[in-house]
Amino acid sequence: MPYDLTISTSFSAAHSILIAGEPEPVHGHDWSVVVEVTSETLDRDGLACDFHELEAILARIVAPFHNANLNDVAPFNDVSPTAEHVARHIAESMSAALPGSVMLSFVRIGEAPGCEATYRPA
Repeated sequence: MPYDLTISTSFSAAHSILIAGEPEPVHGHDWSVVVEVTSETLDRDGLACDFHELEAILARIVAPFHNANLNDVAPFNDVSPTAEHVARHIAESMSAALPGSVMLSFVRIGEAPGCEATYRPA
C-alpha cells in the first residue's frame, strides 16, 4: 500500500503571459505550491522520506523565483510562465531530485485564490 506525503510552500513573483497572442501587463502573485510524493516502501526508520529533505529540495527549486519577474528567470525566459508551465517545471525538477523509491504524484500551483493548475507526470 503506498504512502503519500504532501509539502507546500509559497513565493511572491511577477509574470506576464501571452493570452490569444497578446501579452498581458506584468503583474504579481503570491504563488502557492503543493507537492505530493508517494512511496511503496518505508525505510528502516519508518519513513517514506524525511519531510525536511523534501522541503529543502522544493526550497532550492523555487528560490530563484522569490520576488522576481518570472519572465527573466530560467526556464521562463524562454517559456511562457503560465501556472501550468510553472507546475511542470517544479514537477520535473522535484522528480529529478527525489531520493530512493519516492516518486512524484503531482504539483499544484495557485497563482490567485481559486485559480490552480495541477501537473501530474506521465
